[in-house]
Amino acid sequence: MNDDVALHAHLIGRQGARADLNTPVLVLDIDALDRNIAAMADRAARAGVALRPHAKTHKSVDIARRQIAAGASGVCCAKIGEAEVMADAGIAGVLITSPVAASAAIARLAALAGRAKRLAVVMDHADVAMRTDAALAAAGCTIDVLIDVDPGMKRTGVVSPEAAVALAHTIATLPNLTLRGVQFYCGTEQHIEDYAARRAAIADRTAYLQTVLAALANAGFVPELVTGGGTGSHRIDMDLGVFTEIQAGSYIFMDQQYLACALTDRGDTPFETALGVDARVVSANRTGRVTIDAGYKSLSTDGGVAIVRGGASAKAQFAFMGDEHGALIGDERAMPLAPGDLVTLTVPHCDPTVNLYDHYHLLSGDTLVDIWPVSARGRAR
Repeated sequence: MNDDVALHAHLIGRQGARADLNTPVLVLDIDALDRNIAAMADRAARAGVALRPHAKTHKSVDIARRQIAAGASGVCCAKIGEAEVMADAGIAGVLITSPVAASAAIARLAALAGRAKRLAVVMDHADVAMRTDAALAAAGCTIDVLIDVDPGMKRTGVVSPEAAVALAHTIATLPNLTLRGVQFYCGTEQHIEDYAARRAAIADRTAYLQTVLAALANAGFVPELVTGGGTGSHRIDMDLGVFTEIQAGSYIFMDQQYLACALTDRGDTPFETALGVDARVVSANRTGRVTIDAGYKSLSTDGGVAIVRGGASAKAQFAFMGDEHGALIGDERAMPLAPGDLVTLTVPHCDPTVNLYDHYHLLSGDTLVDIWPVSARGRAR
């Protein structure tokens, strides 16, 4: 039996059970989660675009099922390992948003295509397309393909309209690949904090995307699907009207990176903070400073530092103190904490923080409602 289940299953359904959870622990407000899922689904429906949320954020079959029940067309996965978990759990409409290029991975992709419903993958290189077609032929399967277009990140994607057309011509000659459209993800622009500046940057990149779409259409490849976008750009993307599908992911949790951004032109945050890490004070021997049991192994380090959301003054500053520990620092009046006291932290970056845990602990208020596995934890290959 997994440690989380062994430690906490007996607490499910007990009012106030949050106080008895062993820490550090990944906690998820199920009511806020469901409101966030509904809010994005409603926004997409009113804009007339499909929503295929990115499951790299949550890595959870349970959450994917909730998103699809709310109207999502499927889910995105960053790696084939995540896609295998989702598809094998019965999630249809999985799109793998990173190129699958290694021979072993292509073999797995071909095998997955034989058992997954509506599987799709992005490509940015003719050689990969040809090797994938050969693997699919051997497996007796086909797959839908999107051309990955580089928006300027220099990470993946074809680098010009001409390159997109050339790849489209190659894909058209391969009988086991069906070209459906393009992917365009402006990752660099997602976290521009000022809304007007972010909108200007996204509009500029979208204008470039339109040159790619026009080149494909002129060559006889009118894209059926134009997918991309994220939590930071979802409203802008919907307003600009070029995408037919949005890939937002972090909206379900709202980490500190996105809370720092104005997500609307009014500067408000249309989604609630649903995800957190509960930790406890383990040492309180200094004035204005306590040590808690959450450090590098409990929180991502790439998005700044955690923010206190409950149990201590919001003015308390978090600082990493090593693998296992963090510090909360403030003046004496802000820090009346003792060993064993519970604090809740808003995580810096949700995706890598989630990947540090085996389970979500679902809370409604202070009642433990359920324990869900982080189904695709560690499936990075």
